[in-house]
Amino acid sequence: MVDVSKWPLFTLLSAQELTSIRQACIFGVAANEAIYITHNDEVYVLGVNCSNCLGTGDSQSTIVPKKLDCLSGKKLVNLSYGSGPHVLLATDEGELYAWGHNGYSQLGNGTTNQGVSPVLVSANLQNKRVTEVACGSHHSLALTHEGEVFAWGYNNCGQVGSGSTANQPTPRKVSHCLLNKVMVSIACGQTSSMAVADNGEVYGWGYNGNGQLGLGNNGNQLTPCRLIALQGLCVLQVASGYAHSLALTDEGLLYAWGANTYGQLGTGNKSNQLSPVQVMTEKERIVEIAACHSTHTSAAKTQSGQVYMWGQCRGQPIVLPHLTHFTSTDDVFACFATPSVMWRLLAMEHDDFLTVAQSLKKEFDNPETSDLKFSIDGKYIHVHKAVLKIRCEHFRSMFQSHWNEDMKEVIEIDQFSYPVYRSFLEFLYTDSVDLPPEDAIGLLDLATSYCENRLKKLCQHIIKRGITVENAFSLLSAAIRYDAEDLEEFCFKFCVNHLTEVTQTAAFWQIDGNMLKEFICRASHCGAFKN
Repeated sequence: MVDVSKWPLFTLLSAQELTSIRQACIFGVAANEAIYITHNDEVYVLGVNCSNCLGTGDSQSTIVPKKLDCLSGKKLVNLSYGSGPHVLLATDEGELYAWGHNGYSQLGNGTTNQGVSPVLVSANLQNKRVTEVACGSHHSLALTHEGEVFAWGYNNCGQVGSGSTANQPTPRKVSHCLLNKVMVSIACGQTSSMAVADNGEVYGWGYNGNGQLGLGNNGNQLTPCRLIALQGLCVLQVASGYAHSLALTDEGLLYAWGANTYGQLGTGNKSNQLSPVQVMTEKERIVEIAACHSTHTSAAKTQSGQVYMWGQCRGQPIVLPHLTHFTSTDDVFACFATPSVMWRLLAMEHDDFLTVAQSLKKEFDNPETSDLKFSIDGKYIHVHKAVLKIRCEHFRSMFQSHWNEDMKEVIEIDQFSYPVYRSFLEFLYTDSVDLPPEDAIGLLDLATSYCENRLKKLCQHIIKRGITVENAFSLLSAAIRYDAEDLEEFCFKFCVNHLTEVTQTAAFWQIDGNMLKEFICRASHCGAFKN
């Protein structure tokens, strides 16, 4: 099983958040940005947000995961990132989304405006199902279900394959010698492009200064050219590094070509290769190869599960494939690549075994195993008396003092709303709360009533993190009402620091008159109204 906590950025996540991850990708110039998808098909991002590549709609960095609501519920099948940076992803329905840096139209929307959030790329892709995406530094490729390749973005070296060096603002079908061929795989170097046909032929175009196209020369190619040196071989997969390329055949043979400054070809020296050369000839059958355009690192996995690495590894050149103790090529990039990005959208393989905490979470609101249910606003929440007694003094006292086992097993709740009470019960199973700050106020009321001090602090944290000009005074009022002194002080300072904006909100003028007078008096003592 791949351990995502090997990537430093993911050490910011809690154990619960880590176990929720189904797919993930680390990217960025310093491996400081991440996107991950949960088992519920919710999409989260975190990191420095360079060029809006987190897609959150703003330019703010975040060490707390933010949900991309526009992608929630969509099943992602493929993702790639450019070092610009920009991000492309494809869904299982064949939709293509893009966001991030767009100075060269690499988002394919016909403009050079920054993409602050995921936008559907539709130009020239109507009725097309995108199955795979690939990003160079500032250009993009997409492969359709029909085996067509589309390209767009920066084209200074012909990497779009259009026959010119003019930038391409929207997806354009790559034709020429790809016409009437069914392509099954694509890859991008920094400024080069590669594609594999269903008959095992390999084609390359774009920048070729280091021989990364494998054509036997170092001249740029404005249209796709077939790698004649691989004729007679059936290639299954091509992987592109910064300026080098790897190819895996159906017989498990590995070929490499291009730049070799760091030994990334695995040939035992640092000489560039203009044509494919076979490497790891003495090893057993290769079943997977790995490289990405952000690094000079290469990796391969054999049939028996051995993982080799070579090239730039922690800054050190390794010129021959080195056997590691890893079981996955992904671990090579986590521990040794510079930056330690992921070379693909990583899929987790979680063990079937569940911890006690995971089992409790799974059983919350499960009618098949519950022995008690709460009725709120006409809706039921199924729980377990034993869990409530163990986790909450309020229920322990209630069950012990006047609970009769013959009583009906439904408890009516009318003093709290359904979202609030459900969050409270779920907290008893998971130790976590997922509520907006406005609802957290109601949960704070409940926590105060039930003397749940830990939950009270958690609600205060949620409210502090979610305070805005619009809701600040409502939150201050609630903090006073529920005797939350620390939260009251925080909200008061926020209101004073944003006094002009807060006093223009409807919430400010709709509060109790006595509370308004008290606030004005207190704020005046702080000198808030001196101007």
